[in-house]
Amino acid sequence: RSFCYVDDLITGLIKMMNSPDEFVGPINLGNPDEFSVLELAKKIIELTGSKSKIVFRPLPQDDPCRRQPDISLAKEKLDWQPVIKLDDGLKKTVEYFDKILTNENTANE
Repeated sequence: RSFCYVDDLITGLIKMMNSPDEFVGPINLGNPDEFSVLELAKKIIELTGSKSKIVFRPLPQDDPCRRQPDISLAKEKLDWQPVIKLDDGLKKTVEYFDKILTNENTANE
């Protein structure tokens, strides 16, 4: 799987909106670095200190084995590529939700 941090995606979308009018057509925005869902789950468990168990389920038959966007056109035409690594994006995401949940719990006391 490919995971792209939202800030990177927004930067790419803004660059796309500001691109010259003569550039039209589809362009892939995403992160070409691939990780398995198992790798992602292990990273989240480690980052959060969770005691969650990983449960394996069968994939749908039509599930693609690989999901890796080709961002060469985005690099060439938009001078764009993602800069936030998965570990950094996960850390920011966990911190964000931790802050929200902490504020909710404090407000309910």
